[in-house]
Amino acid sequence: MKAFQIGEQNGIEALSATTRPDPVAAPGQAIVAPRLVSLNNRDVQIIRGVYGAKKPAERIPVSEGVGEVVAVGEGVTSVKPGDRVISNHFVNWAGGDFGYHAFGHDIGVTHDGWLAEKLVIPAASLIRVPDSIADKDAAALTSAGLTAWNAVVEVGKVKAGDTVLCLGTGGVAIFALQIAKANGARVVITSSSDEKLELARTLGADITVNYRTHPEWAAEVMAQTGNVGADIVVETGGQGTLGQSIAAAAVLGRIVIIGVTAGQGMAIDNYGTIIGKNLTVRGIANGSREMLARLVRAVDANRIETVVNKTFAFDQSPEAYAYLAAAEHVGKIMIQF
Repeated sequence: MKAFQIGEQNGIEALSATTRPDPVAAPGQAIVAPRLVSLNNRDVQIIRGVYGAKKPAERIPVSEGVGEVVAVGEGVTSVKPGDRVISNHFVNWAGGDFGYHAFGHDIGVTHDGWLAEKLVIPAASLIRVPDSIADKDAAALTSAGLTAWNAVVEVGKVKAGDTVLCLGTGGVAIFALQIAKANGARVVITSSSDEKLELARTLGADITVNYRTHPEWAAEVMAQTGNVGADIVVETGGQGTLGQSIAAAAVLGRIVIIGVTAGQGMAIDNYGTIIGKNLTVRGIANGSREMLARLVRAVDANRIETVVNKTFAFDQSPEAYAYLAAAEHVGKIMIQF
């Protein structure tokens, strides 16, 4: 089968085409043929060698996609050939509270991922996709969509009338916007591009803030929310934006930390505000299979559609990585098989 591997992880150019024997399903496993896969920031970080320790050069990357079951191993009854399926990338996290066990099987990191004509995966982790959800709307649910769901619903406990602040217009932020709106919340979103903010408004954003025009964007968020702030902050930036997220949060707000892209400094001048506002600051790592099942039901019920910026052919996977790395997109970058 055709595949791509991450090579020496010294930059985008490290991604290289390869061929592998077709995988064979062992007991409890399924073989899935990807139809459409979705790239995430961590895919770029891995290929650049900055996502934890370097991985084996022959690792096949990409953590999320939608595909068709083509074979199952002995004892598998939960799925069958012909089923269209997805899986959370922390295969070992079926449900319940997060634990380090989740990191034991991470698709595209500890085990081969979706950027191949076939992948082997434990059948118990797979969720069948309803016919009403198109491939493009399913492909990004298991990483970007599930992370946003965990942040806004599972941890953020969103309710109608809440204000949700999303940083940037990447895949997680756009999903967070859509999930928040489906729950009756008001959404604030930031970007350095007025064009991207205009698109965010068409998706339902109530307040938009250009952080290039307003470098102290937290103050602008407070001003536009009547000095109340955000009940939930989907913190996709990282250490470099956390201080402003604290400033933009409402009393009893929940700041859910996802990103690691904005700066490395950890000096927070307003550290005491965490106590003063009685904030909850919590990091998350994707989500469980149980959470993914709830997300799929919500997407189906609310007809939530994935915002796709551009789709590349499988053979153009290096170009897709480079396009994502340029960070000029809104929504998701897809690779079509």
